[in-house]
Amino acid sequence: MLFSVKSAPFVFVVLVLASGAKTTPLAAELSAPSDEPAAYVVSHEQMMHWIATTDAELTFAGTAINPLTPLAEPSTTVTYCVNRVDDVCGGPCTVYTGAAVCLSTPNVVCLSATNNIGFCTGSDCQGTCGEWFACNTSLNFGFCATPGTASILMPD
Repeated sequence: MLFSVKSAPFVFVVLVLASGAKTTPLAAELSAPSDEPAAYVVSHEQMMHWIATTDAELTFAGTAINPLTPLAEPSTTVTYCVNRVDDVCGGPCTVYTGAAVCLSTPNVVCLSATNNIGFCTGSDCQGTCGEWFACNTSLNFGFCATPGTASILMPD
């Protein structure tokens, strides 16, 4: 089949459309604000998947959770563990789901959460505290290294 020069623009448009390519205007903002959670936030589904597939020793506290259904109301789940090997958090871990509270968490070295939480070096949420959103050392499966954590402050 022969194409003439006259049909070249038509052929070009057909090829572009067939390829599924999308164009972006040159003036498009590359880093537009997003309503999506930050990359370090673990979704409820991701947390439930980790719980279902981990070989860590889990203890559950707070509100009972069903890993097969999403939470009815926005609630924060935090998983905190006392062992870390390289980039993997594990060993004895506690999974807490619930409302605002200060959790006593001696010997915690890493944690993951479905919302921003505070973690502190002193008991009763005192001492030097940091936010999970400001994690300095990211680990596998959405965990953050938090050596020296003695308490966790859950949000409202």
